[in-house]
Amino acid sequence: MSPEPRSYAIVGTGSRAQMYIDALAGSHAGQGRVVAFVDTNERRMSHYDSRAAVASGPVPLHYTPERLEEMFSVERPHAIVVTSPDSTHARYVTAALARGVDVVCEKPLTTSAEGLRSIVDAARREKETSGAKLVVTFNYRYSPRNSVIKDIIQSGQIGKVTSVHFEWCLDTVHGADYFRRWHRHKANSGGLLVHKSTHHFDLVNWWLDDVPETVYAQGGLRFYGAANAAARGLGERPELSRDNPDRTDPFNLDLAADEKLRELYLDAEADDGYLRDRDVFTEGIDIEDNLSLVVGYRGGASMAYTLVAHSPWEGYRVAINGTEGRVEIEVVERGSVAPDKHTLDPSAAADPHLTGAAARPEGTIVRVQRLWEPARIVEVHEGAGGHGGGDSMLLDDVFRGPAEDPLRRQAGWADGVRSVLVGIAGNESLRTGQPVRIADFGLPLEDAPTRDAAVATAEKAAAR
Repeated sequence: MSPEPRSYAIVGTGSRAQMYIDALAGSHAGQGRVVAFVDTNERRMSHYDSRAAVASGPVPLHYTPERLEEMFSVERPHAIVVTSPDSTHARYVTAALARGVDVVCEKPLTTSAEGLRSIVDAARREKETSGAKLVVTFNYRYSPRNSVIKDIIQSGQIGKVTSVHFEWCLDTVHGADYFRRWHRHKANSGGLLVHKSTHHFDLVNWWLDDVPETVYAQGGLRFYGAANAAARGLGERPELSRDNPDRTDPFNLDLAADEKLRELYLDAEADDGYLRDRDVFTEGIDIEDNLSLVVGYRGGASMAYTLVAHSPWEGYRVAINGTEGRVEIEVVERGSVAPDKHTLDPSAAADPHLTGAAARPEGTIVRVQRLWEPARIVEVHEGAGGHGGGDSMLLDDVFRGPAEDPLRRQAGWADGVRSVLVGIAGNESLRTGQPVRIADFGLPLEDAPTRDAAVATAEKAAAR
């Protein structure tokens, strides 16, 4: 007999919420249903009403963040899904755990060491009392191409890992978008080292099954922003794309031309004043668009990491060296961007008729080369949907519960803490110009029992 569907509240109803809402209204309707939305904006919540209602089921009720406790008391959800802006995550995660409510949290877990501390305390306390569970959704782990890398390392094909080179390229569609919206302020997003790179840091932590210890960073805002625009002679820019008289400007974003963007943001501006189409070359941006890190690991390996947010193509290259060989992965998600073909869908393929796209075809190549042997190509079997079918596997784990998985892809709070701390340490290194020891933040990097729990376990064993 199948268990009764669980009830979910969706906290934050921007673009990212759609994946979870659609899953609970469709492929995972048997596992759960949405009973409530929590957001600052009534229009954004209303946008998802029809998507969340299953058959003749009720439309989810709407709550503002100020009514969060009322939502818990009235709706009594089994779990919440947190897809709100990054700096708000800690508030919602800890509030849910304190009530014994499970949490599914989008990465990053939060943006500050203080936020992490409150989440860790709540997660450890509730693990021993209510049993409430916190899952962090690192969907890159589930992408088949990244799972292949984990399997190669875990199986010992390249021996003990000694170093990692990781280059991530965000193009002038995807990368530029972080400089239009709330992410452009580090207080909201933690910058790209926290908002975006935590995906990448988690991948390496997971691939190596190791704990990061030291971080040294360099970087800055070198392409976007008013000063860079002036230095390149771009001239005066309007505050909003909609006010730019040059409609051919490739950095313009036309919210009115896209139904989803219009309903979620343009039509919703009057509710909370949030502007989604800020010009990427205006004042006020305080996050970096070029970043380089060196990360040292407990097991002795090191990582050289770079991110650029204004690349002409989108994708990543990783090379992992070991005592018995090397594995390399190159992923081209978009080979080029034409000035008149900008889209906010980072999975959209480039125009195949463009010379650049033909020279840089989309796809994945994985090579393994052991010492004293020729290189070989490893086949990657990708499925339909986001991240090569990885999103659907993640949703299965979230809503049906994880199946037995030798790759251990489902991530908990400790994984979230480790990945965020690399980004936070990177920000601190950027500020001071010095290397940063992650241990100095005083946060646990592994999901070990608390002292009280360990004492209780010992007492129970003695009583037997």
